[in-house]
Amino acid sequence: MDLGDCYRLLGLRTGASFTDVKASYRRLAQQYHPDMNPDDQKAKEKFIALTEAYKILLNVIPPPEVRSKSSQTPFENEEIKIQFPHPEVTNPFRPKSPHLSEMEDQLKWKTYEQLQLFLQGQQFPQAISLAEALTQRLSDDTEARQWLAVSYHLWGRSLITQKQMLKARIYLQKAIKTDPSNKSLWNQVQRDLKRLETMTSHRSKVNYP
Repeated sequence: MDLGDCYRLLGLRTGASFTDVKASYRRLAQQYHPDMNPDDQKAKEKFIALTEAYKILLNVIPPPEVRSKSSQTPFENEEIKIQFPHPEVTNPFRPKSPHLSEMEDQLKWKTYEQLQLFLQGQQFPQAISLAEALTQRLSDDTEARQWLAVSYHLWGRSLITQKQMLKARIYLQKAIKTDPSNKSLWNQVQRDLKRLETMTSHRSKVNYP
């Protein structure tokens, strides 16, 4: 069951909030609960599917208090821009990737849509988990690696603002390692590493005058 199926099963649009997911599950679970539908096998199966979908979504959607913290701009007065085009905008009749099966191709672009939602909502850990799972499944797909590198990069930048300097450096370096041939990404990461060095040096001078 992919994320799109989970949302549809709960009667929600893709990217619905934690609160909406929770409310919809409670309503539907009560409707299809086996105690409310004795001897109804279809209701039991529906309840099991709803519960599975709910558990999957809980693992990728942060609760409201976490989402509000992650919605802060990584750098003041600087907008994060996702570094890859949306296929439905650039090419509505996008051909299937020749090295992927039909099922893999559908999985790839459904994952892409969810990944964009995570990145635009600055839910970087969730974006990374999703992108890592995709690259493990499609290890030879260039675009999947690019998307993972972007996720690492944006999370690294966010960590700088959270003053988690060591962790930020790790993810910035992972971005370069994941997509080493991307010159544009390399330049951006180098800029952020220099900013990180400047901030670390400044902190050292403040702490040890």
